[in-house]
Amino acid sequence: MKRILIAKTPALIGKTVKLAGWVNTRRDHGKLIFVDLRDRSGMIQMVIIPDKKEAYETAKNIRSEFVIEIEGRVKERPGSAVNEKIPTGGVEIEVEKMKILAGTVGELPVDISEDDLNLHLDTLLNYRVLTLRNKKVKSIFRVYSEIIRSYAEIMKKDGFVEIKTPKILSSATEGGANFFKIKYFEKEAFLAQSPQFYKQAGVGIFERVFEIGTVFRAEPHYTTRHVNEFTGLDAEMGFIESMRDVMRKLEKTVFYVLESVRKKCAKELELYNAEIPPVSKIPRLKLADALEILEKNYGKKLETIDIDPEGERMIGEWAKKEYNSDFVFLTHYPANIRPFYAMPSKDARFTESFDLLFRGVEIATGGQRIHNYSQLVENIKKHKLNPDDFEHYLDIFKYGMPPHGGWGLGSERVVQKLLGLKSIKEAVLFPRDVKRLTP
Repeated sequence: MKRILIAKTPALIGKTVKLAGWVNTRRDHGKLIFVDLRDRSGMIQMVIIPDKKEAYETAKNIRSEFVIEIEGRVKERPGSAVNEKIPTGGVEIEVEKMKILAGTVGELPVDISEDDLNLHLDTLLNYRVLTLRNKKVKSIFRVYSEIIRSYAEIMKKDGFVEIKTPKILSSATEGGANFFKIKYFEKEAFLAQSPQFYKQAGVGIFERVFEIGTVFRAEPHYTTRHVNEFTGLDAEMGFIESMRDVMRKLEKTVFYVLESVRKKCAKELELYNAEIPPVSKIPRLKLADALEILEKNYGKKLETIDIDPEGERMIGEWAKKEYNSDFVFLTHYPANIRPFYAMPSKDARFTESFDLLFRGVEIATGGQRIHNYSQLVENIKKHKLNPDDFEHYLDIFKYGMPPHGGWGLGSERVVQKLLGLKSIKEAVLFPRDVKRLTP
């Protein structure tokens, strides 16, 4: 007999089936043993009666997270007609045969059968290989999977070619100190801070490119919104007229992805009482104007033309109040806090760049890039960097590059804010931060 998935059992009442999966819980009620079995498709209740002696003796020895295989008859579950929200469904299995495929070693450190684990973050992460099996925790990554899938889908629909860029580089992508040095045979190398240089090269090849790839940032953060290794959703597009073209494309992409999550992940969203923002035009606001709003409406004054996390949260509240939008674009960041490749504005103190905030947290950074070789060399010097250190990057612009721009979107932050997770680390399968290299 061939194994079937639990999700297929409601259509097989009266039939004998083979199932396999993990023991979620075992309950003894008098002489009856009840086992909730789960597989990738769902969970079902099984009943083992003493008359099935071999299966009954086996069932007495199983515990949570044992891997088992069973054969049994599908029956309508008593009371299911009046209680449609039974977590294990409207059918159950009367077990005839049971086989243990794998057991557990020692006592389980946490009980993952609970609807809400309510564990300290360190405990949740220390036992990650186990806690990820919890239904609610696992649902985070079903949502994440749909975000990744639909992002690639809309990119390809809009003519972007998917590329994979090197993560071991000969120089730091953007200068500064937030990079990881590694030994590369007899040379010194760096883990990629972003795919920026290579996706710009991709514009010269394919015109439109995107990448879903790992990004490394050696920043000693201890916040709920930072990790040192994350997955970036990047894109770069040629023949733009201004950064507004990039913003429009990002806006379309974000809403396409969220609509896909709404359609495909309804059950997962329900577990977190998560709401998908309605499709709308995202308000645009110059950073300098945003700072005036902060001072006028919130009494918050910043000494420089920049914004901190508290300011982002406040501007998010303002956008929700004024525009009923969970999103807001902040534009025209100062040149001295943007990378050297950011296109200067008419007022050269500022750049044609933006951040996209979602529910008060920056989820994307982008803008128009400098595409003229001589201008780029001069801008590198203005940032007190040596053009010789960017020789191979500058080669891209020697052979004709169109006006272009793009973005880097932090996938984990989208998941965090969408589901209302307390820490971004909950949105990373196996997170890496200042202190965590395991599991």
